[in-house]
Order: sequence, then C-alpha cells, then structure tokens
Amino acid sequence: MTQFDDEASFLAQYNARDFVAPLMTVDPVLFTYHEASLKVLLVERSNHPERRLWGLPGGFVDMVSDQSLEDTARRKLQEKTGINAPYLEQLYTFGSATRDKRGWSVTVAYTALMAYQECAAHIETVRDAKWWEFEALNDMTLAFDHREIIQTARERLRQKALYSIVPAYALPEKFTLPELQHLHEVLLGKALQKKSFRRRIEEAALLIATGEKRSDGNGRPAVLYRMKEDAGRHMFVRNLEE
Repeated sequence: MTQFDDEASFLAQYNARDFVAPLMTVDPVLFTYHEASLKVLLVERSNHPERRLWGLPGGFVDMVSDQSLEDTARRKLQEKTGINAPYLEQLYTFGSATRDKRGWSVTVAYTALMAYQECAAHIETVRDAKWWEFEALNDMTLAFDHREIIQTARERLRQKALYSIVPAYALPEKFTLPELQHLHEVLLGKALQKKSFRRRIEEAALLIATGEKRSDGNGRPAVLYRMKEDAGRHMFVRNLEE
C-alpha cells in the first residue's frame, strides 16, 4: 500500500469509486392538517423498483448541487410542493441490505410540517403527488420501508405535540386556539381540557393575536393568532396532557 507524507498528496490520488458504497437517499415525511385530519404527502413511483406503489417524496443525494442532507430534503420538497417547509427536522437513519432491491441502501429521514393551503395549488399540478389521510395508509402497500419511516415520524410528531406547539407549523399562518387544540388532540389521540390547554398556551406567550376573528358558523367568532418567530423552540416543563 502506498504511503503518503502529506494529506494533499493522499487526497490528490484518492478515488471514492475504488470503494463499494451503499445507495444514499433522503426521505422527507411531510405532514399537514386539513379537513380536521392529519395528512401525509406521498408520490406514486413511475420507475422500478416498486413501480406504481406510493412512497415518500425522497431521492438520491445530488453531490453537485446539495451541500448537506438538509439541502437534499428541501430540494425534494421544493420539487413536489413549490415552497420550503417552515419546519424540517432530521428524524432517523434507516439502512440495510434488504430495504432496496437495488442493493445495500441507507436513507436519512426528515420530518416536515407545512400548511395545506400554502402548497395545495402546486401539488394539484404535480401528477404523481397527493395528500393521503394518515389512517388511510393502513390499507395501502407502500414502497420500500416507507411505512416504518412514516410511523416513526408520526411518533416523533406525537412527542412534539406533548411538549411544544411545533404542530402549529401544519396550520395556516393565522389560526384559532380551537384549531390548534384539535390538531394536538388528533396527534395525541385524546381530548384535552379546553381551559387547561388555553391557559398553558397563553402563559407561555407563544402566540400573537392578529386582531382578526373568524367564525366557524357554530358560535361567536374566534380570535386568529400566529406563532411568534421562535415559538417552535419552546418546550413545556409539563406535557399538555397533565
């Protein structure tokens, strides 16, 4: 084996193709909240393997244009939604010799949240992209190990709903407290006490009242709020179920 006295000489002759490497992809799990239900963005695969199955809007790392894994995640979401997700967090790394029929494969999954209204018009123009209700996935055969990835992302989102208002990134820019509470209830799978939830949110001072109101047709108009810039970073000392 050739020895080199300096790093520059070593790097000058180094060829990554001399070594066998796994396939490397990034898979964003994009959630939104629409019509009182949690939804996930899926795309129908047009090529083999797993052709015609629905899966996550991920893809291979572009070593020319992508400077980081997050760049890959945002690029793939931009292609499918037309906008940058306001919330994106690295979730977990999945890898094995069997998850992809093409060979040893590694994917880095991200959890993303986006308001339905922000990207609905763009997604309608993308032939292979569609929002699916989370519960509907139980009756579907998904590509690769994407069911496991989505379930992992769903559990991460449930934990976020316990200790933060991160789920609000899946709502429109302006939303009511009842909408925020119902989203948390959907994610937690249980009802929350209205007075307690409102008090915890107000005490944390995470929202800004817009001065506007909206009626749902069933009572008095509700105040519209928006998140403060750093509201998603706040962690409640006690979870919202307590």
